[in-house]
Amino acid sequence: MNWKVFLGVFLMIFVLISCSDRDDSLVNKEPQLIVKFKFDKSQARLNNLGQPSVVSTGNSSQSPKFNFISAHYFELAQNAYTQLGDGLVLYHGSETIDGGDLAIDFSRAKIVSEGEPFLSIPLSQINQGNYEYVRVSLSYQNYEVSVFNNGIDYLGTLESFVGFNTYITSHSIGNNVFNVNGNRLQGYWAFALNDAPYATSGQAPQGSTTVPNPIASTSAIQPGSCVVTGKFVENLVVNGNETDDIVVTLSLSVNNSFEWEEVNFDGKYEPSIGENVVDMGLRGLIPSYVK
Repeated sequence: MNWKVFLGVFLMIFVLISCSDRDDSLVNKEPQLIVKFKFDKSQARLNNLGQPSVVSTGNSSQSPKFNFISAHYFELAQNAYTQLGDGLVLYHGSETIDGGDLAIDFSRAKIVSEGEPFLSIPLSQINQGNYEYVRVSLSYQNYEVSVFNNGIDYLGTLESFVGFNTYITSHSIGNNVFNVNGNRLQGYWAFALNDAPYATSGQAPQGSTTVPNPIASTSAIQPGSCVVTGKFVENLVVNGNETDDIVVTLSLSVNNSFEWEEVNFDGKYEPSIGENVVDMGLRGLIPSYVK
């Protein structure tokens, strides 16, 4: 075999191997169910029963600018009669008893921003079915709010822990470190100004965090949890023949979701005069998907 023939055969083999490798990589890419979060300040503001709600008398509120969020639990429910836990549970976050009682382990929480994938699960692992509702237990929120002090408006960052119980060693906002080393029930929060040396933390009253559940009459949730329930615009159908990803977007209402008790009735959050946070719950969930 002369060198020209040898070179031709070598190049042909190389091209075939390269094409085979590329084809294998495409074939091996398994379609996923991908879950993302969205924050919408124009979405309806709902109460615990999923009905339209206004701000309580004596309180004021604002729509915060969300930075990050985390969830502890994700479930697809077939219909309004599917009891919590009886649907398709696709995620249950880490828990610990290091703080005494069972609690969410904040050190292992997955924290994401808007549009960033929170879950990615092979569709082959998801039972075929027709799913009408999503149930997601929100656990951690990080957002900006406006604060008023001595005649000046400031921007600050608030972290709120809305899970049933959370074990926290420490957490931080900027250079402000909050050492907890224990469990905190739903409603624990911490706050720091973005451009000034001020930081504080506190606990919202138990049971005051809004957790919308429009199917409460047929499928209740436990008190003190933050399992928000929402109905798909169009039922999610998984038939087992999917070749492309299914991307589920959980649109959360942040419509005046940060609420405090007014001392000076001016519509401005002023913690320095004793205006206390009373509600940090998100105000509704609308899940949707694209295939």
